[in-house]
Amino acid sequence: MSDSEDEGRPQLSSRALAALQEFYAEQQQHHSDLRGDDKYNIGIIEENWQLSQFWYSPETALRLAEDAVAAAGEGGRIACVSAPSVYQKLRERHRDNVSVCIFEYDRRFAVYGEDFVYYDYKSPVDLPERIATHSFDIVVADPPYLSEECLRKMSETIKLLTREKIMLCTGAVMEEAAEKLLGVKMCKFIPEHTRALGNEFRCFVNYDSGLDRDLSVQLSGQEGPK
Repeated sequence: MSDSEDEGRPQLSSRALAALQEFYAEQQQHHSDLRGDDKYNIGIIEENWQLSQFWYSPETALRLAEDAVAAAGEGGRIACVSAPSVYQKLRERHRDNVSVCIFEYDRRFAVYGEDFVYYDYKSPVDLPERIATHSFDIVVADPPYLSEECLRKMSETIKLLTREKIMLCTGAVMEEAAEKLLGVKMCKFIPEHTRALGNEFRCFVNYDSGLDRDLSVQLSGQEGPK
């Protein structure tokens, strides 16, 4: 390379170079942390608002995960479509007694290995060959956008994956469209997020769900955490 080419190449200041090195060190440490026992903690992968990501509170993720396990049954298969908080809670508490896949557009979740399935709701039936149709006992889905187009396309994916049961989490304003597209009904349970949202958020299901019963009644019949 000639001296003139070197002169034309942009140079970083010592401060900018130090900041860049610090950033790379933080990223390396972050990926190292994801290999530890806490890699299923909600929030260990940060929300990306540009992708319309808003994580559930730990309490909500737990409630949804436990209901999904009850619906799937022992040894059941659960698909989490754009619902990473529920996936993380399922893996944290039920690593051995259910099979779980996480369908996500955000490739940061590829850290979860074979559980990860790249998914773009704009191509709703474009899934890898290893994912058999109607092979999941329940699909837990949270469309990233409050639009009928997004819900309609994701509904194609949901119906392709599930054997029957569906848990849909989306804005209350989507109630009519959700019932029309998926035959789901609004539950009594009101999910919460780690950050307050501007829209009322609800859960919808098409099966007999604990989410549609009083929380105090449900908890009184449960054993302690496992």
